[in-house]
Amino acid sequence: MSNMPNRATNPAGKPRKKELALDLTTARQMLPLVKSIVSDIVNSRLVLSRLTPEQERLDRHRRDLVWQERHRRYQVTDEIAAVERKLTVATGELAGLGVNLVDEEAGEVDFPTKINGRPAAFTWKYGDDGVGHWHYQGEDQLRPIPNDWDQTTGAVPARYRGQP
Repeated sequence: MSNMPNRATNPAGKPRKKELALDLTTARQMLPLVKSIVSDIVNSRLVLSRLTPEQERLDRHRRDLVWQERHRRYQVTDEIAAVERKLTVATGELAGLGVNLVDEEAGEVDFPTKINGRPAAFTWKYGDDGVGHWHYQGEDQLRPIPNDWDQTTGAVPARYRGQP
């Protein structure tokens, strides 16, 4: 028997994150659900931007507040907590779908993929009609999706996927 302790290869017990690569068709099929989730996120951010200054004002004057203002202070605190929970759930839903939230306030998301064998992403921004741009991971430059990336099936030609 060995004196060496048995060690797990993943001692924290955390699931290993599998690298996800979505094709253009899948990204476009996911878009209605992603739009709904991102809409919740953008609207939650707007509510927070409206409530936060009110909460700060009420907190600054908390010792001088009359009962109605104290009651409003408690309401605002509860509303902010509820909106933050909703925001956490929505961002978790996107992560569960494998979609990356790039900008919460603008509602920009990336659908991870591979192009020319390199990590890349199809990009969609809240208010856009559809997925129309892509970029390599780590680059800010958005490129329009070329017409030869079969608009009807959404397939990226093999030469761009790094396949023969």
